Amino acid sequence: MYSINMTKQEKIYIAREFRKNQTNPEEIIWNELRNRKFFNLKFRRQYLIKGYIVDFYCPKLKLVIEIDGLIHLQQIKEDQQRQKDIEEKGIRFIRFKNKDVQYNLKEVLNKLRAFIK
Repeated sequence: MYSINMTKQEKIYIAREFRKNQTNPEEIIWNELRNRKFFNLKFRRQYLIKGYIVDFYCPKLKLVIEIDGLIHLQQIKEDQQRQKDIEEKGIRFIRFKNKDVQYNLKEVLNKLRAFIK
């Protein structure tokens, strides 16, 4: 992972690397979100907010989508703090598990639609 104490340029570099090396679930979701395929909304991936890199962000909705893999079981407190810090900017979060994206994409997209509405 990356450190909150890194410079903005270092974090931008890491975000670029994350975009180049997406996880399979991130790639699956990105294929549904990219090019305004989902509700004609613009999403960004591996986006920097308040010094944190989030998986996907929709500026219009002020919405972060996080795809949580096994690593998140080891960093629960860090994730909670990160989410709290970002939510202080009026940004909402929705989280999905890797396995749900991989094996039940239709349900994930339905939950995302319902969350947006």
